[in-house]
Amino acid sequence: PGIPIAIVEAKDTEHTVDAGLQQGMGYAQLLDIPFAYSSNGKGFVEHDFLTGKERTLAMDEFPTPAELWTRYSKAKGLEHPYSQEIVTAPYYQEHGGNHPRYYQCIAINRTLEAIARGKNRILLVMATGTGKTFTAFQIVHRLRQTTEVRKVLYLADRNILVDQSIQQDFAPLEKVTHKINVAKDDPSTITSHQVYFSLYQQLVGDDDQEHFSELFSPDFFDLIIVDECHRGSAKEESRW
Repeated sequence: PGIPIAIVEAKDTEHTVDAGLQQGMGYAQLLDIPFAYSSNGKGFVEHDFLTGKERTLAMDEFPTPAELWTRYSKAKGLEHPYSQEIVTAPYYQEHGGNHPRYYQCIAINRTLEAIARGKNRILLVMATGTGKTFTAFQIVHRLRQTTEVRKVLYLADRNILVDQSIQQDFAPLEKVTHKINVAKDDPSTITSHQVYFSLYQQLVGDDDQEHFSELFSPDFFDLIIVDECHRGSAKEESRW
């Protein structure tokens, strides 16, 4: 669920079996789908974006979802049970709530696939207004369904970004969320939360002191999200 792997463009019998292939391939590229098919009701033509190969199939030779998922997992290097656990973790679904848009699904799925292959530094670039925080929330939610992630740190450079994220996109996790306050937090109890929000400035103060080390061990967090990283944290001279 949430990971489309094939698309079929169907034409009537007045067309050749491959008449809809280019159209189907166009849709597949927009939606990041690995297998595109054309059919005229008498057979199929398959284009495999993972190998670049095409083949003709009889009506009874159309591959099952399980067969396509096996081919997809093998080509992506996701065959290990550990990888499967990550990439098949469920999306957060709320009746009447927001559902990820197609481009958000692409970003989320690609991120989880990279993590499943052992990547531990990932840059997500999305345009203004495309829902980066909601995308981040879905990544956090899905990873929290696995054995990979328990403790999450979400960093931003402005209070309004932190507060909006907690109150809006991350609202479903309010019971396990905590906004870090270095001056008030008790080191003996702060570790009981699961999803933490903080300003960079809170963790490394104007005095250049690493205040985070007063509250957390170096390996405490399983996942750290740096929001708007281009604004300050990505600069070479940035102490954050």
